[in-house]
Amino acid sequence: MSLKDGMQNRIDKAAFGSAFIVSDFTDMMDYETAKKNLTRFEKEGMIRRVMRGVYDKPRYSNLLQENAVPNPEKVAKAIARNYNWTIAPTGDAALNLLGISTQVPSKWEYVSSGPYKEYNIEGAQISFLHRADSVVFGMSYKSALVVQTLKKVGRENTDDHIINKLRMVLTDEEIKMLEEDGRQSLPWIYSVIKQIASRGKNNV
Repeated sequence: MSLKDGMQNRIDKAAFGSAFIVSDFTDMMDYETAKKNLTRFEKEGMIRRVMRGVYDKPRYSNLLQENAVPNPEKVAKAIARNYNWTIAPTGDAALNLLGISTQVPSKWEYVSSGPYKEYNIEGAQISFLHRADSVVFGMSYKSALVVQTLKKVGRENTDDHIINKLRMVLTDEEIKMLEEDGRQSLPWIYSVIKQIASRGKNNV
């Protein structure tokens, strides 16, 4: 199998909506070769150029009879990989990703170790908010997502419904990591995390 075929095979196996940058393939080939192959794959219609340096594997919408818009979460992660930023979803984006809210936000906000940046991706705005001292950067991505969700919901509105819903979307391994990571968070958030951990899925 050629290097180009190996790269194509990796893209073929990726889920629709996945986003890519050149360095995602530099374990297989040099940077310039990977860059040329991405350009070639775009021309062949295998991938789509979302913005400079970021491509995605578009998902076709039978309802719309066209490719769906890029996945903001996948694109945000690709941008962060490209610049070596650590990020965590916040605000309405966090609520949507954990299923607390079914409303798809028009603005996807992330706390970021990088500079303040905004990108417009086919009607969705992706904003990176610089937070160099954010405690979530020491956590796993899922733990940071839970903490940011609880911050958005607020102490007064975090009830049994929210706790049970979070418990249902987390694996046992993610909860174990959340308990460990949560020690860095605000006391009230860590108290909620302990409640999440204490409730088995059969008891919610």
